[in-house]
Amino acid sequence: MNLLLDSHVLIWWWANDRKQLGKAIDRLLSPSGGLFVSAASAWEIATKQRLGKIDPGVAMDVFEEALLADGFIPLAIDMAHALRAGSYAMPHADPFDRLLAAQAELEGLTLLTRDRALQAFPCSTLWD
Repeated sequence: MNLLLDSHVLIWWWANDRKQLGKAIDRLLSPSGGLFVSAASAWEIATKQRLGKIDPGVAMDVFEEALLADGFIPLAIDMAHALRAGSYAMPHADPFDRLLAAQAELEGLTLLTRDRALQAFPCSTLWD
């Protein structure tokens, strides 16, 4: 199963926060498919880091290198992803979540997220 990591999953991974990750840590340590990280997560994490809301555990100037070193696969945002994210009828206002849901749906990925609000989108979600 190919997984798309929600931004909080990546932050917890880099912080080695096993309590927050719970059983999802097993999927990250022994994946049965690819582990993808969206450019939307890079955007979200960089924005929240700039605003002082989070410490992502990785400097933004080595973000992509850190992803690759951990075996994660970067996922670019394309026009189809943006159009799908903008066309969802759900009232969910978070643009990052909408984009992750669209990417998961269109790319056939399962979104690894603890955010239950994402279950309303027409993509596969998972949390152990």
